[in-house]
Amino acid sequence: MTDTKTSATTSTAPAGSKETVRTQIIESLADLRAWRAQTGSLWLKGQKAAKETRGGADSPRIGFVPTMGALHQGHLELVKRAKADCDVVVVSIFVNPFQFAPHEDFGKYPRTFENDLKLLSEMGCDLVFYPSEKEIYPRGKDSIMAVVPPSPLNDTLEGAFRPTFFRGVATVVLKLFNLVQPHVAFFGEKDYQQLQVVKALVEDLDVPVEIVGVPTVRESDGLAMSSRNAYLGAAERTEATSLYKALSLVKTMADAGKDVAEATAAASLLRKEEKGWTLQYLSVCHGKSLAPLEQFQKPYVIVTAAKLGEVRLIDNIVVP
Repeated sequence: MTDTKTSATTSTAPAGSKETVRTQIIESLADLRAWRAQTGSLWLKGQKAAKETRGGADSPRIGFVPTMGALHQGHLELVKRAKADCDVVVVSIFVNPFQFAPHEDFGKYPRTFENDLKLLSEMGCDLVFYPSEKEIYPRGKDSIMAVVPPSPLNDTLEGAFRPTFFRGVATVVLKLFNLVQPHVAFFGEKDYQQLQVVKALVEDLDVPVEIVGVPTVRESDGLAMSSRNAYLGAAERTEATSLYKALSLVKTMADAGKDVAEATAAASLLRKEEKGWTLQYLSVCHGKSLAPLEQFQKPYVIVTAAKLGEVRLIDNIVVP
C-alpha cells in the first residue's frame, strides 16, 4: 500500500511547471525514492543543465527546505526563496529525536501538521515529505551511523550547551539530502551555527547540494521568528526584544571602534536577571569557522543564546 497522498489546492501541473500545483504528501522512503526517480533530473550540484533548460519538465531544478514543522513566516520565507529559484520545491517535516538531549523538549515540541500543510499548499509547495521516526531510523536513532562535525562547529556555542545537537542535525540532513537529492537547499541564518555545519557537511563530504542561507525574518519589534516564541507569556514576549537590542548594541559599538570585550560586556547588561534572563553566551566569532575573535574583523557574526524564564532563545547579527 502506498503512503503517497495529496492535499487539494486549485489545480495540478507536471514536475517543473510554474503553474499552481497540488501539494503531494509522501510518508515513506520507498515512495520518495520512486518520486525522485520519476523527475528524471540528475543530481548535480546546482545542476547547470537544469539552469540551461529552466522550466523543462525533463530536467527540473529541485529546491529543498528541511523543517521540523510548526511553521512560521521565517520558514515560509525559505519556501518563497526556493519557489523563486527552483522548478520543484520539496519541504520535509520531521521532528528529529536524534538532535534532542534527554533533558530537552522533544515531547513538547509543537506538532502542527495540518496547519503546516495548509500554509505550504498556499505557498505552492510541490511535495511535503512527512516521514515517521521508524522510516528515518528503522533500527532506532541510537543505532544509526552518525555524522559528527569538527570542532569548533560541533562543540562551541550551541554545541557547548547542546552536546548532541549538531551530530543529530548533520546526520539527519545528510540522510534527507540523499533521499530528496535536491540541487539547492535553503536554511535560515537565524540558526547560524547550524547553517555553517551544513555548509561544511556538503563541502567536506562532496554532497552535490548548493546551500543558500536566507536572512533572519523578524517581528516588527526585532524579535527573530522562532517556533519557541509560542512558549513566551505576554510579559516575556515584550522582554524578549532585549535579545536583538543586545546584538545591535554590539554592532553599534563595533562600528564606533570599540573592542569585542567592551562591546559584549555592555550588551550583556541589557538582559537582566531580575527580568528573568539567564545569559548562556554572547560571542563574536569568525563568520565561517566560528572561531572566537578578540577584535572585530570582517566577516564576523555576533551570536547569542539566553533563557528567558524556561524558554531558550537564540539570535545573531551577520557582518559580511
